[in-house]
Amino acid sequence: MYKMKFPLMVALAACLNSCGAGEADNLPPVKSAEELSYISESSPIDRARLDRAISPLFDDPAMSETRALLVMHRGEIIAERYGEGYDEDTRFISWSMAKSFTGALIGFMVGDGRLVLDDPAPVPAWQRSGDPRGEITLRHLLHMSSGLQHTEVGPEDGKTLYEADTQRMLFLDGADDMSGYAEARTMEAAAGEKFEYSTATSVILADIITRTLTDSKDPNVRRDATMRFIRGRLLEPLGMESTFVEFDANGTMVGGSIIQATARDYATFGEFLRHNGTRKGAQHLPVSWVKFMKTSSPNDPAYGGHIWLNKKRPEGRNQVLFPDNGPDTIFAALGHLGQQIVVSPEQKLTVVRLGKTQDDVNRPMSDQIGNIMALFPIGS
Repeated sequence: MYKMKFPLMVALAACLNSCGAGEADNLPPVKSAEELSYISESSPIDRARLDRAISPLFDDPAMSETRALLVMHRGEIIAERYGEGYDEDTRFISWSMAKSFTGALIGFMVGDGRLVLDDPAPVPAWQRSGDPRGEITLRHLLHMSSGLQHTEVGPEDGKTLYEADTQRMLFLDGADDMSGYAEARTMEAAAGEKFEYSTATSVILADIITRTLTDSKDPNVRRDATMRFIRGRLLEPLGMESTFVEFDANGTMVGGSIIQATARDYATFGEFLRHNGTRKGAQHLPVSWVKFMKTSSPNDPAYGGHIWLNKKRPEGRNQVLFPDNGPDTIFAALGHLGQQIVVSPEQKLTVVRLGKTQDDVNRPMSDQIGNIMALFPIGS
């Protein structure tokens, strides 16, 4: 699901099979461990100390596989390290970090006056008289409190993993029309009553973006209209040249789980939100929208407007960040298998971690990100 460079021997074999042997000499050299690891001399933290905090993410088996780690302080990359086979040009899959991108895109449309946060969500299938889904607002969707019967992962009420909505929507019977699958679900609670983290919810928001841009049902038209919007409002202004957005067969952005980008582009997005929607002095995303994203939702203090917050969650829910080891103003885009963009405005920090750590054992890895960030004093 991600794009990476071939190991040297595979690349050499491919070249020798398809081109002149002399052309193999033009292959880029494999980078050494030293070239894949960088700590700036301008780091405000002693370089050896920072390196000791970063190394366990790559070397400690308890933290599984880290493929990229990038630390930005005051807008400058002060540390960057990659696992073997990956580098600054590798695109990594976002998984659920994509949700925060979707939340920002909705913000552009609310800022433009094309959508209204507390109006009923403009989903045609919900507008029939007496349909309780007609009470769902954009705010409910962004707060993961729609009330729709969405099961994110794993067995629930006897369901197998493959009966969960996320798997069915992304890979099975809902894959061709993900938003149609997500929007067809019935209610299990009143809108705004219950927190239910759901990839399907983000796909509904992605569909709302597209249908606000075009009335066409042609998948190509839908995809192209959405990509023009994403490029014009987000990717090009921020210089995120590597970022690739995935769509389903119906032309709907897979807004809950599948964006591909380099670690540097993910850091750029984090910095954009750290600066409250500005880039090089220009205000792109309304400050009020970024504030909304970073404000706790009614049903979970650790979740805002499609972004995670460094606050304690209600009893019985897994903690997602490190509220005992950093300011509560920290926020993060988080994804399956330990994808993280973690931002601390008070410390002027953005940290990106990409890799493959199973969700049920990612606590040591996440805590180590907190330990790295804790090296930087508030106001540094």
